[in-house]
Amino acid sequence: MAAVRLEFRNVTRRFAPTRRSEGVTAIEGVSIAVRDREVVSLIGPSGCGKSTLLNLSAGLDGPSVGEVFVDGAKVTGPNSHVAFMLQKDLLLPWRTIRENVEFGLEIRKVPATQRREIALGQLKICHLDGFENHYPHQLSGGMRQRAALARTMATDPSVVLMDEPFSALDAQTKLVLQKDMAQTLSRLGKTCLFITHDLAEAVALSDRVLVMSKRPGRIIEEIAIDLPDRDDPIARRSSEKVTPYLRRLTELLDVAHADV
Repeated sequence: MAAVRLEFRNVTRRFAPTRRSEGVTAIEGVSIAVRDREVVSLIGPSGCGKSTLLNLSAGLDGPSVGEVFVDGAKVTGPNSHVAFMLQKDLLLPWRTIRENVEFGLEIRKVPATQRREIALGQLKICHLDGFENHYPHQLSGGMRQRAALARTMATDPSVVLMDEPFSALDAQTKLVLQKDMAQTLSRLGKTCLFITHDLAEAVALSDRVLVMSKRPGRIIEEIAIDLPDRDDPIARRSSEKVTPYLRRLTELLDVAHADV
């Protein structure tokens, strides 16, 4: 059995009340194990704690109860084993695309020659070779997200966290980027925890889909996706086996939104 890369052990996250808001329990009693090379999607109602799980995974926040582990080590703060890709590309407009991809490596004091070699390699994988000297404003939205993916992979993380990275793209560009991402994760052997509100995207990209209840977020069901060719989500979408998964996920989301 493959090694566990990311693990939550009975994790609860409570936020204390402030002058402007009441206290809230974002997630409660969450236990998850994501194994080497797996892609696991999180779906659930808005505000159910999906982003909280990613923040805890990245060490940007800590649990109130329970423990989070990456590569067997307890997460106590940000670490080099985890990389985060968000809805917005957040590329620095004054840096070229290559310089943006090098940014994390620069922070880690990687020598300039090595940074350049890694960045150019990642840009080639993400189909951006020839655009390394362009600036973000010269690229389309899809190309900027490819650059963000290259930047994410450049630091060679064990675990990649993705928070709806394609939600702002048009449908056609989204399909292309989903395939690029799937092939990149497969080629580089990465483990990924992926947030999406798109049920078809979750089925097309994932080995498993975890369904969360409304706040406080709990895992109410795990769906294993038994489809071939995870690195070709476009082909997966055309499979007749997709419909039963979508039907079941829709049923679960109806339950998740209901009072229980």
